[in-house]
Parts: sequence; structure tokens; C-alpha cells
Amino acid sequence: MAPLIYTRRTSALTQAIDKKLLKALDSPTQRRDLLQELFADIALEVDDRAREIILGGEDASGVQMKVPLCFYDVLADHFASEPDDRGKPILDLIVQLWSQPFASHIFALLFHKWLFEVQLDSSDLLLRYSSALVQGATNVFWIDIQTNTIHFQSIFLYLLEDVALVPEKLKKIPLQAQRDLFLLLSRFIFLYDYAEKLESFFQNFPEFPNAFLVGGPADIFVIELTDQLQKLKVEPVLLHYLSHIKVLRGLELRMTTSTRLKTCLYSFTSPGGPMYPTRVVRHAAWDALDFLFPVGRYPRHIISLFFRLLYPWYWPSSCWNFVWSCIQEILYSITRRVFPSHKLRDGHES
Repeated sequence: MAPLIYTRRTSALTQAIDKKLLKALDSPTQRRDLLQELFADIALEVDDRAREIILGGEDASGVQMKVPLCFYDVLADHFASEPDDRGKPILDLIVQLWSQPFASHIFALLFHKWLFEVQLDSSDLLLRYSSALVQGATNVFWIDIQTNTIHFQSIFLYLLEDVALVPEKLKKIPLQAQRDLFLLLSRFIFLYDYAEKLESFFQNFPEFPNAFLVGGPADIFVIELTDQLQKLKVEPVLLHYLSHIKVLRGLELRMTTSTRLKTCLYSFTSPGGPMYPTRVVRHAAWDALDFLFPVGRYPRHIISLFFRLLYPWYWPSSCWNFVWSCIQEILYSITRRVFPSHKLRDGHES
């Protein structure tokens, strides 16, 4: 009985989406706002009351449950369960709105599982859908970066564990789409805390035509990662990336790739342009740089100090930060001696 109730509830959701898309087609001046509203609606988390209504008070069989559960999770499973029948009217409407903002977002949320379950005869159509999935996923992952959340983590996890690391699923999309997917996952794998998957991720990397120039999977990954780092403007996210980048130690990289990574990290160690990093970002970048490239550590710091002396307006803040750091170290040392069993919640415990 539960699957029948579940199907009825999700059918009601698909009808609401269908109406919203038809309204967007009929209202050219309101299309952007309507599609944005639809995207926001399907991205909402399902609260307990709505979950009970949709699933009929029971966990519907075949539905992958997760906490928190979002509407797009329910709908993506619904469309993927019968890929040849369900979702086609909605897909046809999205195709008509293909060039509109948020169309690729909606496609990625609703059809990221469907694409790997359906059988499409047209290679051009498959490439078109695959490209739309990569573009839409890129857009929603950037929303997580801008808001410092992991709201769309379930999509990333599916694309990583159920597609990229499963050769049978991966081969269902064209080779170019496979390459684009791996580049996408390379840029966001640190955001969603899946650095432990890097070894198997590299093993499943598709062949790239320029591999003889840029290097192997590790080189391509680092190139994408450095490009991503230079685009990040949200400080907590940037610090998150810098804390995870230390897992790259020991990777066999080409000299050009290693230099690229070193230059990228070094750009975050100095105040001012072009990155304008905050003090905490500069310290995190120094820590990552010294950990990944211990050779030449002290000469780098001496050169950095020399260049800092060329900018007198930074002297007062630098002196104050140095004095304050010394005071903190002294207080920490005294407290540790007076209360040897007391654990302080500061940087020394991290």
C-alpha cells in the first residue's frame, strides 16, 4: 500500500511543477521569477509533516531516505524509478525553456538520476542532457559555496559514488560528458568532504586528449583545484579548502603542476591584490604551503618579510598582531602550568 500512496503524492508534486512550467512558458516577462520560485520550491527540505503526507506515514519502498530530505530527492527517485514514463512531460517543458535562467538548475535537481537509468537512442540528445546536467550541477554547487552550506550534497554524492566510481554507469554518457563530470567533481570534492575518495577517483579518471601535455589524473585534478581556489571569495569556504588541501602531500605531480599549486597558495600569503586575503586566510595558506612544500620554507618566509617591509602602512597591524600573538602564547603557557589538566579551546587544540 505504501508504494501506491507514495506514487500518488509524488504525482501531485509533478502536477504542481508541470503547472508552474506551463505558466512560465505562457508568461515571457515572468519566466525568470517563476523558474526561480520553482527552483526554490523543489530545493526545500521536507519537514516531518510533509514527509508523512508524501510517504503516507511509512517509508516508501525504493525511496532512498536521507536526513535532511529535500523535495528534489523524492522527485529524482520518482523519475528514475520508471525512466521511460515518468517525468517526460516535465522534461519536454524544461527543454522548451532551455535557455532560461534556472532551467539547468531544475533539470539537475530533478533528472540527475533519471539520466543514468533511461535508454536514449539519440547520441546528440544524450550529450545535450549530459551537458545540461554538468552545467546545472555546477550552478547549484556554487550556491552552496556562496551560502556556505552543503544543501545539495546528495547530488554530489550520487554523481561521485554512483556514477563516477561505477564504470558501468559512467559509460552511459558520452566521453566528453565524462570528462566534464570529472572536472566538475574535482572542483567541489573538498567542499563536500570526500577527500578520502581521491585514490579511487583518480583510478576511474577518463582519458583526456591533452594528457601528454598536462599530465595524469592527479595533475588534472590539481589544475582544476587551483583554478577553483582563485575563484573562492567566501572566507569560511576558502579556509575549508585550504585545510583539506594538505591531503595532496605525496602526490606525484609534474613540475609545472607543482609550481602552479605553489604559486596559487603563495598568492594567498600576502595582503593586498589580487586576492586580498584576510589574516586568517594568509596563515592557513602559509600552513598549507609549508606542509606541502617543506623545502625552501624559511627562505620563503624571509622573502615575504622583506616585501612586507616595502609597505609601511602594514607595519602597525603587523606589530600589533605579533605582540598579541606573543601575549596569547604567554597566557596559554601560564595557564597550562597552573591548570595542567585543563584543556583550552583555542588554536592549540586544533
